Amino acid sequence: MRFKESETVELKKSTSELKEAIISIGAILNKHSKATVYFGIDDAGAVLGQQIGKSTLRDISKAISDWIEPKVFSDIQIKKISGKNCIVVNISGHDAVYSARGRYYLRMGEEDKKLSVDELRHLVEKKNNYAYSWGAEVSEFSLSKVSAAAVKKFGNYSACK
Repeated sequence: MRFKESETVELKKSTSELKEAIISIGAILNKHSKATVYFGIDDAGAVLGQQIGKSTLRDISKAISDWIEPKVFSDIQIKKISGKNCIVVNISGHDAVYSARGRYYLRMGEEDKKLSVDELRHLVEKKNNYAYSWGAEVSEFSLSKVSAAAVKKFGNYSACK
């Protein structure tokens, strides 16, 4: 299996790149609300494996907790990929806008772009345009499954607030 970086996936050859991974997590969460980071896979997608010590997973968890604001939940697992130990970190968060190491980033393709003050203001305004955090979510249901009556009822309820 060949791996490729994307707007939601970040590849790191090892945890020596944890600082960069934290920045990518913040950037991806600001755009997509969920991110996956692989440690032990290089930028070209080659599986190198990752040396995993007693505190490796705890160090990753602590870095995420210490350097991503607001706090997010992560699922950190050791997985055998192509016969080599790798670490897979899945993170989700719906309280954007997220800072990573005290700065704000946005994922653009496979890169993490540091946001200017104006870009950050625009992102905050965009995120705040939704009355509810789930308003930014993409539904798995097609338009044909939407109940017009439910939408009208919701609209009437929202107008009362």
